[in-house]
This record gives sequence, structure tokens and C-alpha cells, in this order.
Amino acid sequence: MALTLFDLDNTLLSGDSDHAWMEFLASRGIVDAERFNRMNDQFYAEYLAGELDIHAFLEFQLAPLAAHPRALLDTWHREYLQERVLPMISDHARALIEDHRRQGDTLVIITATNRFVTAPIARELGIAHLLATEAEETASGDFTGRSVGLPCFQAGKVQRLRDWLETQGMDWNQSLGDSSFYSDSYNDLPLLECVTRPVAVDPDPRLRTLAEERGWPILSLRPASAKLAL
Repeated sequence: MALTLFDLDNTLLSGDSDHAWMEFLASRGIVDAERFNRMNDQFYAEYLAGELDIHAFLEFQLAPLAAHPRALLDTWHREYLQERVLPMISDHARALIEDHRRQGDTLVIITATNRFVTAPIARELGIAHLLATEAEETASGDFTGRSVGLPCFQAGKVQRLRDWLETQGMDWNQSLGDSSFYSDSYNDLPLLECVTRPVAVDPDPRLRTLAEERGWPILSLRPASAKLAL
């Protein structure tokens, strides 16, 4: 059974889910729009440049979760999913997932974005396995504003995958011997180099250059195009 890994933001989604979540909160007046949009854009630019301080970003990203009851956050998330996320899911992305599902692959989304934001998106896409950055919760299910465990980011994705495979009783070498990883970002290079079939999806400039040099497939899942360059 092949292992198929998907990055989420700017890969299966034609946009960034955590950036869109912050924009959603700002648009509703839940956070200070001017401050949060400025910081949101700054962190996103640092991510694209491969210079993101993941811990500083998580402090920023998780703070609004701690400021509101979980039930209210869940209500907002349902609205956010309909308004912001569904328009970012192309038919091409859904078709790619279904192709791998029909082949009997084990499908996993592996993303740096926190589980609160991404779990409902994974369910919408019909993917049961999600590896994401974890937000700390209280016994009642509310959030503390802190993360727990290793962020699922850069080399952290490799370790998180290794840990998950172990919990599933799956051997690392055997699982990665028949594996694919779809990603848009040079930040995911550590994991792209572990799999047998790395695929660059609408890649950022550095990943596109590397993919062309190494002969990796380059795929577009944007609504206007779904061309695979071999």
C-alpha cells in the first residue's frame, strides 16, 4: 500500500488556510484588523522566504484561540470554511485525492498549520490522517494559546511522520519505499527528499528551480490549470 502525503496550504488549497483564518477574524472585528493584517502579512512573507520563526508565529497564530470559548471558535470556523476555504479547493485537487484513493493509497495531510484550523478541512477533503502542529487544550477543550510537541514544520515534518508511522505499526523504510509527497514550498525540502516521488505543486520560485534541476514532476492544481510537466 503506497503512502501519499499532501501538504495543505498552497498545495491542496489554492491559498493559505492560516493566513485566511486570520483575515477572517480581522474581517469580523474579532481581532484588530490593522495590527493583525500587518503581522499576518509579515509572517507569511517570512514563510515564503524560508525565514519564518515558527515559535513566534505560533504565539501570534494561537493567541486568538485562547481568547474565546471553544464553542464560539467552532461556530466561526464553520463560517470560515464555507466563506474562505471551499473556494480554495479546486476540482483538480479533489480529483488528485480521489485518484490516489482509488489506488488504495494511505492518504495523509501533513501541514504546519494548527489542527484546529486544518482538521475540518481534512474532513472536507475526506482524508482521515492529519499531521499538524498541535494547539494545547485544557480539560474542557478550550485553548491555552500555546503549542505542544514538535511543530510540524520543515524538518519537524520528517520527525512527526516518523513518530506517526511508529504509532501505526508501520516501518519507516518500507513505508517510504513506495511514497509520494505533494508540496508547494521549499520549506518542505527535508520531507520531499525522503520520499520516492516528490511532486512540486504550484511551487514557490526556489522549489520550482530545484524541481527543474532534479527532474521532479511539477503539477498545477489551480482552477485554471492542471498540467503535469515531466
